[in-house]
Amino acid sequence: MNQPGQHRAARRVLYALSTTPFAAPLQQTAPGSAGGLLRVVVALIVVLAAVLAAAWLARRMRALSGGGGSAHLELLAQLPLGTRERAVLVRVGDCQVLIGVAPGNVRTLHVLQPGSSPAAASNAAVATAAANALADAGSARPSFKALLLRSLGK
Repeated sequence: MNQPGQHRAARRVLYALSTTPFAAPLQQTAPGSAGGLLRVVVALIVVLAAVLAAAWLARRMRALSGGGGSAHLELLAQLPLGTRERAVLVRVGDCQVLIGVAPGNVRTLHVLQPGSSPAAASNAAVATAAANALADAGSARPSFKALLLRSLGK
């Protein structure tokens, strides 16, 4: 049989394996604390600079697109009338409009004609219109108790 040939082939493989160096990974040294801290600080500065640049770019793009607001609509004043209701005075073009704002409800209370000022308008008429609009807004929505009783079938 051919045993001496098989032994020779096995010896060659063993010899080849014994002559190749062992490929162990090199042990990496831990970076110094100052070097690691410096890397973290530089990375933080780069991230903050990127965030600030993005904010500046977004503001610049909004200003260029004209999305900053309308020249024909201006908020003049607002007065809270309750916890969630308020009266808002808005200038639309050359007219001033008093608006009552409640949750889920916005109503025109009074329109001031061009040339008149809010002080010239009757304060009592404006206050009455605001109170009526808020009372209508409150009565237009059923109360929580009424909704609960209706859902329970009572």
